[in-house]
Amino acid sequence: MKNFSFHSPKNIKEAIKLSSSKSCYLAGGMTTIPSIKLRLAAYSDIIDIKKIKDLSGVKSGKTLTVGATTTHFDVSSSKEVKKSISSLASLADGIGDPQVRNRGTIGGSIANNDPAADYPSACLALDATVHTNERKIPADKFFKGMFETALKKGELIEKIEFQIPEKSCYIKFPNPASRYALVGVYIAKYKKGVRAAVTGASSSVFRSKEIESALSNNFSISSLENIRVSAKGLNSDIHASSEYRAHLIEVMAKKAVAGCK
Repeated sequence: MKNFSFHSPKNIKEAIKLSSSKSCYLAGGMTTIPSIKLRLAAYSDIIDIKKIKDLSGVKSGKTLTVGATTTHFDVSSSKEVKKSISSLASLADGIGDPQVRNRGTIGGSIANNDPAADYPSACLALDATVHTNERKIPADKFFKGMFETALKKGELIEKIEFQIPEKSCYIKFPNPASRYALVGVYIAKYKKGVRAAVTGASSSVFRSKEIESALSNNFSISSLENIRVSAKGLNSDIHASSEYRAHLIEVMAKKAVAGCK
């Protein structure tokens, strides 16, 4: 591991001032620390934002807002989250293992944008807005590709604001070892329509327009009976072929509709 300077700022302003083209923000460290240890990444400065109080916590009202450094465990156990969007609490409870859930953070997860991560699907399905120190980014424009987001160097996620649906559900087919999603489907029904996000199946999370269209016309499992997802462009690896992932999208979508509440 290469040498670096470690900083523990007291507030957001101080954290931003410490950032540079060669620095990295550290929250739970679930991705950053392994990347540094494996020499996949190197930084001159590590800025620990975990102790900045303004970056954590949950607030509910017309929307649900979750601070960037809020852990998966805190999201899963929050009374506000369970009352406003219970599916989001369930999603958080299914991430990794207890160690990961007690250290990993929602902001770190979406900033990393792992192709098989759970939270990105929640952001798309729940029409989220990512608030940074510089701007507000709609989730539809935030996730750009594999491990790639709209964040600029040094830009810090402060909170994620979710629109509260009438009903929603997230169902995934997890890798038995990592608990990452081989395929995960998040369905959210709003008055103006349905949003359906898929993770684990492609190089980045995406919305399924065909599922959304079918459910917007008739929100029921029967409306998905004739849906056939194309395997073109989907991931194919030792865990699952692209054809199998396409089939899983169909199956998980039906299970998600059945589980909506």
